[in-house]
Amino acid sequence: MKDQTLNRAALKKIILSICIVSALAYTISINSPQANISNGIINATLYLPDAENGYYRASRFDWAGQISALEYKGHSYFGLWYDKYDPYLHDAIMGPVEAFDPIGYEDAATGGSFIKIGIGALEKPEEKNYFFANNYKLVNPGRWDIKKASDKIKFIHTLNDTTISYVYTKTVQLTKDKPELVLYHTIKNTGKKPIETNVMNHNFFVIDSQVTSSHFEINFPFEPMVEESNEPKAAVIQGKQILLEDGDPKGKNFYLGPITGYSQNADDYNVTVRNKKTGAAVNIRADKPFSRLAFWATVKTVCPEPFIHVKAEPGEEFSWKIIYTFAAK
Repeated sequence: MKDQTLNRAALKKIILSICIVSALAYTISINSPQANISNGIINATLYLPDAENGYYRASRFDWAGQISALEYKGHSYFGLWYDKYDPYLHDAIMGPVEAFDPIGYEDAATGGSFIKIGIGALEKPEEKNYFFANNYKLVNPGRWDIKKASDKIKFIHTLNDTTISYVYTKTVQLTKDKPELVLYHTIKNTGKKPIETNVMNHNFFVIDSQVTSSHFEINFPFEPMVEESNEPKAAVIQGKQILLEDGDPKGKNFYLGPITGYSQNADDYNVTVRNKKTGAAVNIRADKPFSRLAFWATVKTVCPEPFIHVKAEPGEEFSWKIIYTFAAK
């Protein structure tokens, strides 16, 4: 009887914790600025950058273009995948979000600053190495300008800093009369130092709220390869596909990387994620080649992780686009 009482008490605490986290996320999402776009075929909701009330205020991912929901033909492709929420948690974010490698971190002294594009200038603490999950203090947020239309949102981030200055423009646009979403990017280097970095698109797909399982397959136009590992993996490469293990995904290791086998031709940046159970799929293409490639998944999200190399000399611009084509049966 005593054990049952303790179990009930523990269960109540767990349920209460879940309710508190859910209520907090819901309250913040209500207060966080957001916008809807549609082309009559696809409907999407985006959270907007805001240093005080933004849904995401951490220092890992670019603040622009977070898609919290996207629906096509009754299927959903993005959504909540994490259990813990905090606006300053590095991965409490949704959608095809992008993370730029830090610029100037190695050269900065403790207390000095380094740059994350789409976030601003961050203070370097006393630490041995940069760690993406750390929450770094934002010392120069730059300025955000947001231009909304019925089918697109343009984000303009202007940063003038002592190390790096730029105008970063990212447009999230639904293509007319097509089940297609395009991310247009341009970085104009307005400073005196070169801008060189890599940008990863994490692609936090949450397709039809399906749990990660063998119903998912990831297809490439080339045969991906990874180094052999003695560590048990729940994701395997077969030919031009990544296949996932069935069963309860909790605690399994789905990470594969670095993935090689692709060429320096942008045509190889062509990845399709499909859920065979629901019939929903999404194809991702870009006009620049991979600079790196990995794959990661957890219980509720499946994530090809492509990187693009970005370089702009002072006065120059660098542009790229990523195209998402959605399919459903």
